[in-house]
Amino acid sequence: MNKRKTIALSLSLLLLATSALAACSNNKEASGGDGEDGAPVRLTGVVIKHALTKPLAEMEWLQEVEAKAGVKIDWQEISADWDQKKGTMLASGDVPDLFVGPNVVTDGDFAQFQGLFQDLNELLELAPNVQRMFEEKPETLRIATQRDGQIYGLPKYQRYWPDSSTRQYINQQWLDNLGLDMPTTWDELYDVLLAFKNEDANGNDDPNDEIPMDWPGGIGGYFNPAVLLGGMGMTLSSDVSGRGYFVEDGQVKNFLVDERFKEMVQFLNRIYKAGLINPEVFTSDYTKFQALARGTGDTAKVGFTWGWVASDRFGEQVGPQYTSMPPLQAKPGAQVSWSYDTYNLNYGANHIVMSAKSKHKEAAMRFINELYDPKVGIQVLFGSIGPNIEDHGDGTYSVLPPQDAQMDPGTWKWTSSWADNGAFYISDDIELTLGKDMQEVLTQSEPLAEALADVDPEQDIYPALFIKYSTPDNNTLSLNNTNVMNLANTSFAKWVMNGGIEGEWDKYVAEASKAGLDKNLDIMQQYYDEYLQAQ
Repeated sequence: MNKRKTIALSLSLLLLATSALAACSNNKEASGGDGEDGAPVRLTGVVIKHALTKPLAEMEWLQEVEAKAGVKIDWQEISADWDQKKGTMLASGDVPDLFVGPNVVTDGDFAQFQGLFQDLNELLELAPNVQRMFEEKPETLRIATQRDGQIYGLPKYQRYWPDSSTRQYINQQWLDNLGLDMPTTWDELYDVLLAFKNEDANGNDDPNDEIPMDWPGGIGGYFNPAVLLGGMGMTLSSDVSGRGYFVEDGQVKNFLVDERFKEMVQFLNRIYKAGLINPEVFTSDYTKFQALARGTGDTAKVGFTWGWVASDRFGEQVGPQYTSMPPLQAKPGAQVSWSYDTYNLNYGANHIVMSAKSKHKEAAMRFINELYDPKVGIQVLFGSIGPNIEDHGDGTYSVLPPQDAQMDPGTWKWTSSWADNGAFYISDDIELTLGKDMQEVLTQSEPLAEALADVDPEQDIYPALFIKYSTPDNNTLSLNNTNVMNLANTSFAKWVMNGGIEGEWDKYVAEASKAGLDKNLDIMQQYYDEYLQAQ
């Protein structure tokens, strides 16, 4: 054999040996092996879960997903103070393989701690379920992709949620007891609330235990009077309206300095002065707010309020007394709208993130892929097949009622699984019969349908989920929002309880501008215009 042939043969044997070793290594990780005995790959993870949620070790679906992916994850379960703990963790650089939770690591974090998080583009070929989500729901790819094209966090898609987070409720039994019609305008609401207060609406011979109106304090976001602005044609969206922002006629605006907000505050002050609003509305916590609405036995205590669903807001015992309402007109004949929250409710950004320092990226990506199997997705959201979901054996499923008959379905969901905090994809073609609470929330959303049907999501809603700010702009927005909301929340509470908005309005608007509101509006308008041009 000549020298050239000998060298060629040697190179061929070397390449063959290298390929064999690589295949062996890949097969070992693909089978879950991390050692000679084929044991599962050990990973670490942080999960942000609800305080009600049971330990992850008790979630059957999660154990099955880990086993199928060939991993065993040591989870750190966090239910409070994540932002504080996260800051310390990221600054140290000592991070787990995986983070799970709603916006668990933010776009701002990605920019601040560059190099700490894995670009998942490099691993997508290992995750066909994620690729399927991107193909079937292209908007999820837009949510995931940073301005430079990299993907650090994956979104969720949960499909079933209604178009709005907030429903408006009134005690129908109280209306019937007093022979009253459902109000349709702000003035009619005032008259009804006055009757609730003065005429022993709950019929227990105690004329002083009714709370005509209540909400969980504050302004903007979920379950509070900001939705009354829909009575003047203003369309909100809870992911930005919690800080006052909305879109109207192609312009990004903020209702906190809008004359219609001033008019609404004057109306609320009128109600408060008449003793028709819970006097502790700005001081009680959410737990107390919930407990008050659940009444005592069969006796309801709250007449008019906002919430997610009646069974959750009022409990199973007095919940049937309440009915949901259409938007109230500020004045007779006014055009109405409501809070459109489809994006915010059915999608979520950065629900799972991988560390760039992970020594087992392929194993971590296999776990992610299994999470994004739609059959797993329904279990991440509602709980395991068996105790929480029935598998009918024909490709269809049903959410089961709580095992504890005294527990409402929403609490059961949050107790059983990651629920809305999880990372998952539920495809539009999976056949799942929803539980009582979700059927209820869809039914109770029907009075809002006409107002929401007039909303054009592309033109009337600020697409916050799909917008990626630069680091400087994100920092500016965050700082200014803090300053503006400190001013707005203090002023709102003072004006509702004590009045005085008329004489202080111009000074307040000027202070909001000085706090950075005008700058924020300019920034958001720029990104909004850029988003529309890209469509």
